[in-house]
Amino acid sequence: MSVELNNNLGGDYFEKISDLASELGLVALGVTNAEPFTETRTEIERRKEKELHGGMQFTFRNPERSTTPKMIMSDAKSLIVGALRTPAPRLEKVHTEAVRIAAYARKDYYSLLRDALTVIAEILKKDGWKAQVVADENSLVDRAAAIRAGIGWHGKNGNVLIPGQGSWFVLGSIVTNVELPLSKKVQQDCGVCKRCIDSCPTGAIIEPGVVDARKCIAWLVQAPGIIPHEYRESIEHRIYGCDDCQEVCPEGREERNFEEDLDIEADYLAAEILEAEDQELLERFSSWYIAERNPRYLKRNALVSIGNSKETENELFKSLLMKYLFNSDPLLRSHAAWASIRLGHKELVDLAKNDSDPLVLKEIMLAEVEGFI
Repeated sequence: MSVELNNNLGGDYFEKISDLASELGLVALGVTNAEPFTETRTEIERRKEKELHGGMQFTFRNPERSTTPKMIMSDAKSLIVGALRTPAPRLEKVHTEAVRIAAYARKDYYSLLRDALTVIAEILKKDGWKAQVVADENSLVDRAAAIRAGIGWHGKNGNVLIPGQGSWFVLGSIVTNVELPLSKKVQQDCGVCKRCIDSCPTGAIIEPGVVDARKCIAWLVQAPGIIPHEYRESIEHRIYGCDDCQEVCPEGREERNFEEDLDIEADYLAAEILEAEDQELLERFSSWYIAERNPRYLKRNALVSIGNSKETENELFKSLLMKYLFNSDPLLRSHAAWASIRLGHKELVDLAKNDSDPLVLKEIMLAEVEGFI
């Protein structure tokens, strides 16, 4: 693929680039300047101070760096921001033993996005400009860049919403030293709609556009450590991510598109994760953020899914719970104990009572206090 461009820095130059967008699979392309995202940095620091980030790193790790494009490229003049569509998940009911995976994680859409943006970056380089692709990295606040580049607006669920399309896409940017004409910002907003706020399973959207990561299922299933008891039931069968606030959003509802040849099927079973070897899981889900690159957290989530299954007669689940009650990892043993309690397997609970680890004993104690055993 090639396009002839000259060094005319007016609107025609970007227009020829943007003509490639649909061919590259991009649903939107916009331009903003490379000035610091001052308001975004203030907001990041405010949320960190209030611990709303829940220990999440990403752009929270170094607010100055993630909001200062010129720390990526010292002579940066423009950011070209692109959005690549991700198919919305089907909403039919899945089997109770199935796990739920967020739409954006069912394929490595960020790789596809990087490939698309790289084509444009190579054109810029061929014309003598610098260009660096940044996508899904902690070095740039991609949502703030998208809003300033006219891609969409800041929705009440904290996502960027594209008019008529909703938030089913991933975002990335090209940092370049060519000065391009700026795109107009989207003036649309959510109006009085607050379906996302009302529908969040854990009440994580504490005010329009502000998500408390400590309650957000999308972060809870990625975060290291135990999953807090008060959110386990709400997690249901989610193994990675949560789409609830996007699914209820009316913006672009008529444009929902689906894809059959997904790399990760909707009915991927919890049992498969618990039976798999660690290396197999790391290879299968290599594009995911897995805390400490340790598959124990995928298995932890699968144990929660089994505990929420209500399948008290499922012998496979029962055998897996017994297996994990003897696992060397106390974190997995504790979640297996919780699932055993939830499914009413008294003989498994009795086994858990013999465990000496504080994490497992706490599960027993809480279950006794709450009247489960």
